[in-house]
Parts: sequence; C-alpha cells; structure tokens
Amino acid sequence: MGVVTGARIAAQSARCSLAVALATVVVTAPAGAQSLRQRFSDLFIFGEGEEPLFLAGSGDPNNPASLQVHGMHFIPSSSAENGTLISLIGDALGQSISSIPIGSTSGSETFRFAGGVPERTSTSAGAIFAERAATLGKDRVLVGISRTSFSFATLRGVNMHDIQLTFTHQNVDFPGCSAAVGGDCSKYGIPGVENDVMDFHLSMDLDVAVTPVYVTYGVTDKIDVSVVLPLVQADFRGSSNAQIRPFGGTTATHYFAGTPQNPVLSASRESIGSAAGLGDVDVRAKVNLRQNVNADVAVLVDARFPTGSTADLLGSGKFSGRVIGIVDSHFGNFSPHINGGYLYHAGDQQNDAVLGTVGFDQLMSPKVTLAADLVSALQVGDSKLVLPGVVTWEAPFRRSLNPTNIPTTRDDVVDGSFGVKIAPARNTILVMNALFPLNRGGLRPNLAYTVGIERTF
Repeated sequence: MGVVTGARIAAQSARCSLAVALATVVVTAPAGAQSLRQRFSDLFIFGEGEEPLFLAGSGDPNNPASLQVHGMHFIPSSSAENGTLISLIGDALGQSISSIPIGSTSGSETFRFAGGVPERTSTSAGAIFAERAATLGKDRVLVGISRTSFSFATLRGVNMHDIQLTFTHQNVDFPGCSAAVGGDCSKYGIPGVENDVMDFHLSMDLDVAVTPVYVTYGVTDKIDVSVVLPLVQADFRGSSNAQIRPFGGTTATHYFAGTPQNPVLSASRESIGSAAGLGDVDVRAKVNLRQNVNADVAVLVDARFPTGSTADLLGSGKFSGRVIGIVDSHFGNFSPHINGGYLYHAGDQQNDAVLGTVGFDQLMSPKVTLAADLVSALQVGDSKLVLPGVVTWEAPFRRSLNPTNIPTTRDDVVDGSFGVKIAPARNTILVMNALFPLNRGGLRPNLAYTVGIERTF
C-alpha cells in the first residue's frame, strides 16, 4: 500500500506541476510587434507600408495612374505564380517547426505489480525517438524535460542561403488592349512589358529550440497516458537581393526608384525577428496488448492540437494525429524494435504520411544504454506545397523560364538517430541524442541535438 500511495502522491504532484507549466509557458508578443511571418514577408517589400513586390517607382512620373498600374504588375494578387512562390516558402517554415519529432515518452524503467509488489519488466533504458511496447505500471509517473536545437539548412535540398526566385509580370489583357498595342494581348509577352522579370536571391537563417515538458502516468498495468507541452523558441534572420531585368529598349517601365531614363533596377532588404511560446500540445495514450519473453506488442494513439501561434511559426494551425503499432523483443541486453503507423493532418497544406521506425537499444553497462534508429515519414499523395510551373512567353518569340531553383519533389523525411541514455541515479535518466537527415525532402536541418532528463516515481 505504501508504494501505491507514494506513487499516487507523486502523480498528484506531477499534475500540479503540469498546471503551473500550462499557466506560465505562453509568451505574449508586445502589442504592435511584427510576427515572424511578417518578418519573412518584409524580405519582399521595398518600401514602408507597401505590398510584397510592389514597385513604387515604376511608370510615368507625370502620370500618377501609370505609377500605380505598373507598380502592381508583380504583386501576388496580380500574378498568382509570384504568390505561390512566396507562400510555399512561408508555409514550409511554419509546418517544419511543428513537425519536428518529439522523443519517446515511454519510461526508461517499466514495471508491473504482482501481489501489490512492483516488478521491473525493462532491461535497457529504451529507445529515444522510437516508442517501446512496455508500459510504466499502474500508478507510476514519469516526468521529463528535453531540449532539441537545430538550424534549418536546406529546402528540398537547396541551401537556405542560396534560394533563387524569378518573379514574372502579370499577363495584362483588358478590353481594347489588343487594339491599343497592335497585338494579341491574350498571348503572354504582349504588350512587351510583360517580358520584364524580377530576379530574387533569398538567404535565410531559422534557428529553433524545442523544449518538450512531458508527464506520463500509468493508468493501469497495461495503459499509459502522456501530455507533452512543447515550448518553442524561433529566431529568424533573412536578406534578399532583387534585380529587375527589363526586356530591351533604352528606357524602363518597371524599376524601384529613379526615372525611365535613369532607373534604379536593384534593391535589397534585411529582416530579423524572434518568437517564443507554446507549440502544439501533444496528448498520447498507449495500450500494451501483449507482454512476454519473446515479444511485446502495443498500440499508441497520439493527438496534436493547434495551440501554437501560426503567425510566429510556432504551430501548424491544424489538428494532427497518428496511430502507431509497436513491436519490440529482447535478446539478453539487446532489444530490437519496430514502429509503424499513419499520420493524419487536418490542414490543406500538409500531407498525411506513412510512419516507420526501426532500430535497437543495447544495454552497454548497468548505467548506459545505446540507442539507434531509422525514422521515416513518407508522404501520401502528391505534395500539397506546390510550385508554379515553367513560365512560357509567346512573344516576341517563344521561350521558357523556371521560376525557382527549388525542385518539384516529394517531401519525404528519412532521419537517422543515434544517442545514449545514462542512469546517474536510481529512477533518473539523462538523454543525449543526434538526429540527422538521410534525405533532403522538405525543410531540413543538417543536425538536431537533443539533451534531456527524466525521472520515474
């Protein structure tokens, strides 16, 4: 009775700590402060209070209407292709932060009660980015905190410091256009100003630290429930360089400043910002279906709620959930495991994915466990982050242009995970891990470091 009562007291204490954490984790931005999405948009804005890609200096200085018309020809509302390019990068930034995997919330020590006495069922301390089938044991509590730090390095394999974009002119076709210019305005390239383009070089740094605080409670010997509160810190720095390429002639129609005879055809921008707060809260339940000397089998249901700010890139803005089957076995101190399941995204911008994790954990000494895994999420269907297609001009001669060096490809994720768990004291585990990409789908870091500590009561 003493063991069970102590565990229940620990569980109540953990729930109180969780309530305090919920009350303190949200960081509110000062009134009037720009969000990180706005900081990103600033890289495409050339003047105070203007829209992305608006050219305030373009047109005839003696004709204000001309200034407004020509200045609007590249903005996303006029050219859907330009809007798609900008939104793809912005959406990738927000979705990738919320999709970073959170480590296992299974206990490093697992127990079952026999005649009111807890019996340890685990050999090693378990995996780090894979789930184990064993449960904590009735009324036992695991409390943990970890920190994963990384910097995004590539977007579909393209260096984040070398993203090339080419923004194209609106296809102008209004009543009377063909008669006014002496050509068929339905063809792209007529009038001739439609051949002007804007080359963009984009360089970005997005440094992220995710600090999950988690509690797992053994409801019964076969069922665990967990709550994960991810605290997210994101720091953004970016710069852009734009160059307008007029198509022939001795004067320019589109420019950033100056006159048609002496135009300023280049511009640059810098932007910096940071945000911190609660990410997307994760609630999990695991049911152990079978536990014997040959193999353990369990199923885990996981729900992520859109509690993180999408404006500050801290959350996805939509619910997601996953169901995972877990199988692990034990051969002395060697424990292979496999997880397989399905990830559902409620949002229109993220694909569902088939999940798979395979690896092992090995007890190297009584206090040290080595863990290695292959972690994958293979998207279902064609990517919802769609790039604009190749742009083709029909006049004055036919030619084509690819608007970006970002490739059209699947955003599959395959990572390697390698780490150790160290037990400096009874019921306490230190975690150290490195997660590294084995492919380049989506927005990816070169390396993600994780350190953490957890304790079982």
